[in-house]
Amino acid sequence: MEEKEKKMHEEKKAQTEEKPQEEQPETKKKERKRSKKDEEIASLREEVASLKDRLLRNQAELANFKRRMNEERLKDLKYANAELAKSLLPVIDSFKIALEKENDGQVKPYLKGFEMILRDLVKALEEAGLEEIEAEGEVFDPSLHQAVAKEERDDLEEGIVVEEFQKGYMFKDRLLRAAMVKVSERPEKSAEEKDPTQEGEC
Repeated sequence: MEEKEKKMHEEKKAQTEEKPQEEQPETKKKERKRSKKDEEIASLREEVASLKDRLLRNQAELANFKRRMNEERLKDLKYANAELAKSLLPVIDSFKIALEKENDGQVKPYLKGFEMILRDLVKALEEAGLEEIEAEGEVFDPSLHQAVAKEERDDLEEGIVVEEFQKGYMFKDRLLRAAMVKVSERPEKSAEEKDPTQEGEC
């Protein structure tokens, strides 16, 4: 009996010693599975972060696009009547030319009517945003004036508008038509007026 019990004890001992060796591959398998899951989780986290970043970028781009479209729409509304105002400028010019000419007594009543029409037309356009450009007596400004002639003047500094041929207009803060003007320039000195000492030096 003792031998039998001893033998059974040894078999149990052998089984317990072999068990860790049998479980070792299972442990490695579990570790590999865990490692693979960790990698998948890390990969998914990266993908989520990338998608979040892309979503934020798209939202920012959409917000910028909406802002630009809104600005364009407001700009279009602001200058909606600019072309209409520009097309009516020759009508204003014609009225002004007719009113400035000398006429006999028979035409005067008609001119009074023309003057009233012109005043109403200009008033309506001014309320829409039309504004006359100051020219005569002003310093020449190439962004507002178009110089079509020059005149030598002793009494003026160079670059002063001495005459206006055609009225210029702004529509709100946009140039609609530049004023056509004549600009002053200083006369060149004659040979007698030149400094004789300078001639001697030459």
